[in-house]
Amino acid sequence: SDIFAAAEAGAPVSNMTSAYGGIRWASGMSRAFQYERTQSRIGGSLWDETLRYIENSPIFTADKIRTPVLMMHNDEDGAVPWYQGIELFVAMRRLGKPVWMLNYNGEAHGLRQDHNQKDWAIRMQQFFDHYLMDQPMPVWMDQGVPAILKGETLGLELTTKKVVSEEEGGAGR
Repeated sequence: SDIFAAAEAGAPVSNMTSAYGGIRWASGMSRAFQYERTQSRIGGSLWDETLRYIENSPIFTADKIRTPVLMMHNDEDGAVPWYQGIELFVAMRRLGKPVWMLNYNGEAHGLRQDHNQKDWAIRMQQFFDHYLMDQPMPVWMDQGVPAILKGETLGLELTTKKVVSEEEGGAGR
């Protein structure tokens, strides 16, 4: 969809079919209950409601995503497996979609450390400023910050790149 100019996803479940058979790492509890009876509200098992699981899994329609997406999914998330965010990120990158994924090492489902909360707020502001306010793209979005430089540079400096519309010859927002 192109209803939104930009979107943020925090710890997304991108593939309900693969997440269904997993566990919540923090508690060891089966994830199936969440999909069948609580938060995800599918209303049945993977075998009873296969199509509903697929329709509610963005991984299966990643080729149709047109909105730039900023994701945060942390490697110690005990509620939503980290690989769920990775699956969507890799799919969107493979498809040439505008997507960024941030991982705050050692953080769980939400950010607890003050410096990570501040960093996330700055990056989210920069992301939305770029897509909604036509502000320059920060280095972390334009060039990335290689894992080897993580902790040495933040990449928060702004580049001179602006959003290019389809009318101006760009691929979209």
